Amino acid sequence: MIRTSAPVEAPAAGAWEESVTAALLGTDRRTPPGGTPGREAPVALLDTAAVQTLRRRAGLRPGRAAERPQPAAPDPRPALPEAAARRLSVLLAVRPGPAGGGRRGTAPDLMELLPQWLAAANAHGYAAPPEALPALLDAARGRTDLRPAALAFAGPRALWLARLNPEWRFALRAAPGGGSALPGPEDAERIRRLWEEGLFAERVALLATLRERRPAAGRELLAATWATERAEDRLMFLDSLRTGLGPDDEPFLEQALADRSRNVRATAAELLSALPGSALAARMADRAAACVAVDHMRGTPTIAVEAPHECDANMERDGVVPKAPAGRGERSWWLGQLLEAAPLGTWSARLGGRTPQDIVALPVADDWQGELHAAWCRAAVRQRDAQWARALLGAPAAPGAGGPGAVSLAERARLLGTLDAAERADWVAGFIAAHGLSEAFQLLGVCAVPWAAPLGRAVVDALNIARDAGSYPWSFSGVMGLAERCLDPAEANRLDGLLAVPDEAEDASPGAGGYWAEAFQRLVTTLRLRHAMAEELADRAG
Repeated sequence: MIRTSAPVEAPAAGAWEESVTAALLGTDRRTPPGGTPGREAPVALLDTAAVQTLRRRAGLRPGRAAERPQPAAPDPRPALPEAAARRLSVLLAVRPGPAGGGRRGTAPDLMELLPQWLAAANAHGYAAPPEALPALLDAARGRTDLRPAALAFAGPRALWLARLNPEWRFALRAAPGGGSALPGPEDAERIRRLWEEGLFAERVALLATLRERRPAAGRELLAATWATERAEDRLMFLDSLRTGLGPDDEPFLEQALADRSRNVRATAAELLSALPGSALAARMADRAAACVAVDHMRGTPTIAVEAPHECDANMERDGVVPKAPAGRGERSWWLGQLLEAAPLGTWSARLGGRTPQDIVALPVADDWQGELHAAWCRAAVRQRDAQWARALLGAPAAPGAGGPGAVSLAERARLLGTLDAAERADWVAGFIAAHGLSEAFQLLGVCAVPWAAPLGRAVVDALNIARDAGSYPWSFSGVMGLAERCLDPAEANRLDGLLAVPDEAEDASPGAGGYWAEAFQRLVTTLRLRHAMAEELADRAG
């Protein structure tokens, strides 16, 4: 209801602005439009404002209706089993708790199970339930590690939703063409237009996808606009050539060695050195071979090293960085780069037909062994050479944290990545059996999931030994967390004997027994939950 204590004349044009001015200045200083000064002026101002507000609202013309969005593309994949859909809802409803210490208790960490659940659902080829898509996109927005699996599971409907909510735009950036399907081989014009007119993230995604499917087409697309790209963009595009890298890419990469950007030149050189038959690899082999030889004048054949005395322009063009980091000698810096880029096949012929194991076992004169072996480690990783990786890793039971050539556990982890999953697991199991778990965390991170039976048994046995020895329990929490995610669920029954609280030795950490019991209870509960999740996803009739 509008209160009227006095007649109010129809406001003239601009009366709303005059009313606002009167309200700001006060009715004692400005008479409201259509009103009279005095004690009734404030009431008249309010009456006028009420009338004008009603007129403004009543006279508002309806806006033009927005065009209705096109329906989302259909998702032909089968629906999730009912039990698996309920499980997904529970996993997506979990929110991270406050950071900080404290005991975790015996409950499984559901947030850490979501990535595994998504991987399994994708392996089965299921479609995400439409009602779960908002929560799934929110989870992927907050955790970049979830995005590839979450977006693959979410499918085309999630991309349709992402166009309607700015907070989910990351999903469009992760798909070529902003979420549209990649044009087929016959759609060269669409590919060209997307490459020339798309956003940078769209172009990167398009190039990466092309390299996966048609490497030559991706390289030709990049070559067409290479000269006009910004240096930072050229670097990102060039990095995409790692996918599908082959001998046919060599001419383009050789041209990139003359690029204006030092980073682009270095990346091109790195890619060429990963092609053992490339001209750059041959040039690096000649340079490296001139620095390393077997000295037969000593009582035992010994590797002699003569590092380069200069870094000339041709070496720079081939990717050798002339300026050494602080605290590093220039000659050793240049030598390491040459050795890293030279094909490992160079050394058998150069060093008397010896195998990699024989070469690594040779003594090295003048304290060059660390530099030489570390560079060969990097070369083995770059060239994916499993034979050299085995030689440099050495036996898992070898004393010390480093093998014959590995200078750190991180280097060993990278070398393990060149081996197949079964050999990798066996090597790490042997390492744990010989050295325990204190140095095994990085090595476990490169093993395939679920862990192979020998590796799983080695981890559980080492945890049990640490518990019986009264070790400080919290120092093994990282390995225990890995075991929850990576141990084969079939191992759960074998762990039942570890659930009781052990008798604590006098020199044990206070409360350690209770912690160990909780940790093993959580491990068993998590393994059984993972088993249940796998059965729910496998139940096609559910």
